[in-house]
This record gives sequence, structure tokens and C-alpha cells, in this order.
Amino acid sequence: MSKKCIFHIPNKLDANGKSGSQIRPRKMKKALEDIGYEVDEIQGNAKERKKAIKKVKEKIRKGVRYDFLYSESSTMPTLLTEKHHMPTYPFLDFGFFKFCRKHGIPIGLFYRDVYWKFDIYLKTVPFYQRMFSIPMYKYDLKKYNRLLDILYLPSLHMQDYLPECRTIYTKALPPGAVYSKDLTEDKHNYYKKRISNKIRLFYVGGVSGLYDIVMILQTVCGRKDTEITVCCKQNEWESEKDRYQDYLTDNIKIVHASGKDLEKYYMWADICCCYFEASEYRDMAVPIKLFEYIGHTTPIIASAGTEAGRLVEQADIGWAIPYREQNFTKLLDHIAANPNELLEKHMNMLGCLEQNTWEKRALQIRDDLMNKGKKS
Repeated sequence: MSKKCIFHIPNKLDANGKSGSQIRPRKMKKALEDIGYEVDEIQGNAKERKKAIKKVKEKIRKGVRYDFLYSESSTMPTLLTEKHHMPTYPFLDFGFFKFCRKHGIPIGLFYRDVYWKFDIYLKTVPFYQRMFSIPMYKYDLKKYNRLLDILYLPSLHMQDYLPECRTIYTKALPPGAVYSKDLTEDKHNYYKKRISNKIRLFYVGGVSGLYDIVMILQTVCGRKDTEITVCCKQNEWESEKDRYQDYLTDNIKIVHASGKDLEKYYMWADICCCYFEASEYRDMAVPIKLFEYIGHTTPIIASAGTEAGRLVEQADIGWAIPYREQNFTKLLDHIAANPNELLEKHMNMLGCLEQNTWEKRALQIRDDLMNKGKKS
């Protein structure tokens, strides 16, 4: 008999979505399949989820055994995920959780973000929207407290912002990395035979707001021994490029690539950047790009005082330094004088990758929830 589990997400799973909130659930579902599970999926708009829930309930009533239910939260409150953002199906998802709990199916849920608890949410979201959204976010936490066996978080530092969930068993479940034997071998050969006398930096992500990279470009543009390729969305670059115009020298390249088109830039790069100003929010946030970098076994520059910086430092897969131009300059000088460190950090990356694949995350979910099921 095949192993079965339920995968739930309270919104549409877009096969082409490029945001972390779309990439992560797709990767998790595939990872569960890759470790041998037959996955019954509940996703889509409320009508689609209702139809899928009905089918799963019928199977359970007929005696089908599911090992566990794994869910990922939306960036929106669960009750407001319809396009019109009105709670027209108030009992659908949590009612299903209650049904599963009644039938002895352990439930784990990954809680994506607590962005709504920070000042930046108050500044960027209109008051009339917050009047609805914040009580609904709190309602989610109340339901999690009653219905979940395990609440998964990007990092355990997020616990400090969730006093409402102190009675739930919580565990860290950061993003995973994709392992590709061919890419890993090619990158390993690159470092062994590296012939460039310039430090090649690569950055993928946003270029505005929390993802401001002015200081990085300002530092790189004045160096003859360093070059950087920045990959970002074209529309975001068009709206932000005036702020960067003074630093766009010949050793700085701006590209707009995604998916497999990124591979040539990863293969070109010596180091990837996850380097931003430290903040209370970044103290517990774990960027999905960090693990994309790990998947390409490319050493990372991260900011000290952030969760990303702690992960980089603990695994010795790069450098975690304060977010200041003088520290960045000093590190680039050090790497230029000690290029063998690139191979050393890359070698550490190989071991780190083995322990941080999406399949490893799926195995953790299986083991955690199966053990909970045996205890209940």
C-alpha cells in the first residue's frame, strides 16, 4: 500500500508563480512526492478547496489512512484569501482541520510570516484594510493554537513574536535547496580551476525598500578587482534605476532573468550576496534565496545580526559581517588576498547542501508528524 498524506494551502497554487509564497509550497509538495507519498492536494479558491475537501473526507470515512496533513499558510489571513478578500467561507479550512483531528490525523502547518506585526505593515497597508486583516491574522493564530500538532516557523526566533501560540509545539522548518548533481559537479570544477583574478559577485532579488542595494553597488563601482551582476525584475528596475544611476560603471551588470536562465550567472559567480541592513524583521526572517544560493554551492556574504547571517556563520559557508561599507570593503580586500577561501567555503557548501534539500524538509515533516500521531 502506498503512503498517503494531505497537502493543504488556502489559496491557488500557481505553477508559474515566482514569489517565495508560491515557490515554497510547490517545492514542499514535490518533495513529499519524492520521498514516496501519494499526495492529495487541497488548494485553489474556496469553491475548489471545498470540492477537494469533500473528496478527502469521503475517502477518510471509507477507511483511507492518511499519515498526516501538512499545510502552508497564505501571506493573507486564511479567511481573506478569496479575490474579493471577504470571509465568505468562514468554516471551510479550519472545519476541515477539525475533521482531520477528530479522525486522528496529525496536523502540521508552516506559518509563513509575521510581517503584519511590524511597523512597516502599519505604514504600507491602509487603515481600512488593517481593520479587517489584523483581527483575521489573530483569528488564524487562535485556531492554530487549538487545532495543530506542530506549528512550523522559518526560524525559532519567530516564536518571540507569537505569544498567542506558546502552548503549541513549534519547530523550525526553513526553506530547502534543490540538489543537482550536474550543477554541483560543474560548480566544483569551477572553483578548482578558477582563473579569474576578479571577485565575481551575484545578487538575485528586489532592489527597493527592504532590499536596497545602493551600498553594495557604491562599494563595487569603485573597485577594479570586483564585479557584480544584479538580477531583478525589469519593472522594478525601471522604477528604481534613477537611485542607482551614479554607480552603474562597467563592472556592474543588470540583468532580468529567471528559472534556468539564471544558471549561467550562478556558474559565473564566486560569491552570492544576501547582504542587507540588519533589522528586527530580518532577525528572524529566512530568505528563500539563501537556500537557492546553497543549492548552487556558491559562498554567501550575509549580514551579521540576521538569521541568514547566523546560518551562514554556523555552517561556515561564507561570511557574516556588519552592514557597513567599511566592513564590506575590508572583506573584499581579504578575499582578494586569500582567494583559496572561496574553494574552502564551497567545500563546506557541499555538506550543507546535503542536509538542507527539500527532501530533507519533507522527511522532517514525516518524522515529526508520524511521531506525534503515535503519541496521540
